[in-house]
Order: sequence, then structure tokens, then C-alpha cells
Amino acid sequence: MKAAGPFPPDFRADSGHLLLGDRTAAGLVKEAGGTPLFVYDRSVVAERVRRFRAAFPGVALHYAVKANPFGPLLAYMAGLVDGFDLASAGELDMLQAIGGDGLPTSFAGPGKTDDDLAAGLAAAVTINLESEAEWQRLHRLAARDSRRPKVAVRINPPFGLKGSGMKMGGLASPFGVDHDRVPTLVRRIIDSGADWRGLHVYAGSQSLSSDAIIESQRATVALAAEIAGAAGASPPEVNLGGGFGIPYFPGDQPLDVRAVGEALKETLANRHALLRDTKFILELGRWLVGEAGVYLTSVVDRKVSRGKTYLVTDGGLQHMLAASGNFGQLLRRNYPVAVPGKFGSEPEEEVTVVGCLCTPLDLLADEVMLPRAEVGDLVAIFSVGAYGLTASPQAFLSMAAAGEVLV
Repeated sequence: MKAAGPFPPDFRADSGHLLLGDRTAAGLVKEAGGTPLFVYDRSVVAERVRRFRAAFPGVALHYAVKANPFGPLLAYMAGLVDGFDLASAGELDMLQAIGGDGLPTSFAGPGKTDDDLAAGLAAAVTINLESEAEWQRLHRLAARDSRRPKVAVRINPPFGLKGSGMKMGGLASPFGVDHDRVPTLVRRIIDSGADWRGLHVYAGSQSLSSDAIIESQRATVALAAEIAGAAGASPPEVNLGGGFGIPYFPGDQPLDVRAVGEALKETLANRHALLRDTKFILELGRWLVGEAGVYLTSVVDRKVSRGKTYLVTDGGLQHMLAASGNFGQLLRRNYPVAVPGKFGSEPEEEVTVVGCLCTPLDLLADEVMLPRAEVGDLVAIFSVGAYGLTASPQAFLSMAAAGEVLV
């Protein structure tokens, strides 16, 4: 037997049936026309935003669209957050489609094409520069189109976020400009007459360690002051990045956001005078929406092979790559999993839940204890609201698309 990850604390049952919002999982599936189906619970998202506001007063909250760009969810987020952070021109199109581009918006990511930069210029979003060469191209395009670009510099810091799922600082990187070269680039931007919006640091992601995030934020604020001094200019904004993780696997404990907030409050109260008028931003994606998502899939076959029971579903890694363990994990572990029609019931048997693809990699839950499920029953995978459907190979084997709904 292998353990599964912890259930998010937000979900409850009514007479043994999992509720998503105020609806049963089975009822939502019927209304949607079947499975596989992603369900995102807006009340969970709202509660995360409330917790952020309580822990980080005076700090702006931006939603990282890459975590989940589902249109209705984006539209809902537009009423909750202070801005958006984009990773592609395609995400900008999505944001414009729901009318969310009126909020402060920034555009990061290496390898922006001239078309990407031109789209950012036309939309008047802040371009987070990843290199000096990117600035040269942006400056040329701005002159061609007679536009004054909004520009921030993404820093490749001399430190990373310790214990993070993906370390994005403290080493050679395609992301950002090495910190010791940033002051010179800032001066070039200011001298050009561009609208310099400030600095951006993203040192890592998916950290559950409050101590590591506190240390990273302190180092980021100090680095911003150092660069401001060397450049001779105070940044209007400093995007501190994010990195807030959520529990996925057995033994994971939730991030102590209150502790992070208290420490950041102290750090900002003691910041260098060069940063006195600077606006500070946190960009979060996974922490805001990850635990709000549930993936529902139906059992289409129940079989026993050499004494091992399999539940074969109509879903799979083509929709939920991360739950299969194939999204960069070094060691495959089980996401939280349940039988929605028996939510909260005692487990009865050890089963392995697989998808419908012709590959042994299509594994949704391995040797977990669940209440007995038959053909036609639902299986729910939790904590899939971030980096779920859009981070999965949806075209693999030309299987049917999954549905999505916001409740």
C-alpha cells in the first residue's frame, strides 16, 4: 500500500457525496455531459485571496496566468486581484478576451519574439526583460511604432529559493539578467526615455518552507536596494515573485503564510531609503488556484491482474500529467484521490487507478486504499487547479478533450 496526499481542507460531503461549491460531483458531471471534467471551486480561490490580504497588507497581488488560464476563472480573478503576470502573447489574448487587460499587467519569459514584444507594446503591458538583446529589440520596435515602452528588468539573482520544486536563481539561467549587469541595463532604459517600471525576481517555485521564502524575500529586497544604488534610480515597483507551494503528497504540510507575511512586513518596514516609495508585488498562481481544482474521471473497467486490482478510467495523463508523475518529479508519489460517491467513507481495498492511454506511464494513483468503486463510479484527483490541463499533452493519442467548469 502507498499513501495518498492530503485532501485540501475546503471540501465536504453531503450524505457521503463530495460537494464542489454547493453541488455534488455526480450532478456536475451529469450537467457537463460526462467525464473527464475539471471542476474549479471559486469559494476556495476567494478564501486564498482573503488569507493573502490578511497576511500581506499593502502588498499588491498579481495572478500568474500560466497556473490556470481558463477563461471563466480568469474573469473571476479579475475581480479579486490587483494585476496579472503573463508568460506568453497567447495569455495576453486570453486576458483581453475577458476584459482583464485593464488591470496592471506584466509579461515575462525568455524567447519573446518580435511579434510577442509588439503585442505587449500595443497593449501597454510592462515587459519584463530577460536579456540586454531583448531590450535592443524592444527599443527598436517601440521606435518603429512610436510607442513609449513600459519596461522592467527581470533579475537572475545570486541566490535561489531553497527547497523549491524548481530553482530559478543562483545559477546560470535563461531567465533574467545576471544581477551584476542589471544596473547598466537600467541606466540604458532610463536614458532612452522608456517608462522604467522596476525590477522582477523569481527565485523558485513550489516551496512549503516559510523560512526559505522569508530568506529569499529578504535577500530580494536587499538586492533591489543594491541595484537601485548602483543604477542611481529607485524602482517604482519590485515584483518579489512567488514560490508559495501547496501540499500534494504524503507528509506535505501547508505553507505558513502568516509567518511569511509577518516577516515581509518587518523587512519592508526596515527597507533602504531608496525603496521608500517603491510598490511591492507578489505574483502567485499555484497557491491561489491549485487546491481549488478537482479532476473527475469515470471508471470504465475494473480488472484484476496477478492479484492486483486496477480501476481503468476514461481520463489520464493527457489531462493530468503532473498527477501521473511525469511533470518533472524525481520520485512519483500519489496526489490526493477519492471516490466522490463515498467521500469520507472508510477505505475497503487497495487499487491502482490508471487512465485509458496505451502506455504504462498513464498512472493516476498507485496502490492506494479507497472505498470500493465499480464501473460507472467517479474517481476524483484533488489539488489540480494549477498546471493541470494546459500543462498536459492533450493531443496525445488523439483522445477526447476534458471539460472545465467554474462553480
